[in-house]
Amino acid sequence: MTTLYQEVDQVLTNYAAAVYEQDVEQFLSAYHDDVHIYDCWGNWEIKGLAGWRDSVTAWFTQLRDDQHVVKVHFHSVTTEENDHLAYIYCAVTFTGYEKESEKALRHMTNRFTFGLTKKDGSWLITHEHSSLPIDPETGKGMFDSKP
Repeated sequence: MTTLYQEVDQVLTNYAAAVYEQDVEQFLSAYHDDVHIYDCWGNWEIKGLAGWRDSVTAWFTQLRDDQHVVKVHFHSVTTEENDHLAYIYCAVTFTGYEKESEKALRHMTNRFTFGLTKKDGSWLITHEHSSLPIDPETGKGMFDSKP
């Protein structure tokens, strides 16, 4: 079954829902087979859906093993689009919770840019870039920055 994302904002709605549900297939349904990703976590870059599937599966498996859920909130979203191409840039806050109690454990905010193309009537992410500001004194990512 193919999911159609006829509006660009449906891609973000799907992203947040799939992360919360830890649904790998739903999450990946918004990505192009030839996706190119620059990620903050461990991998400099990932090319192709198979590599992205491995990373997402590992992330969601760890969340399930820890009995955690993650809520995603998009801030300061800017979208530009034409008939065939779109891009989104925004800040994304990920907040981890204990699954049973909904007790907040931690949060972080990343900067994201998504590049999308329209294929068979559906918007698909072809490029994703996440980043963090770097503390100039320590050289470490600033995970608690807020937009």
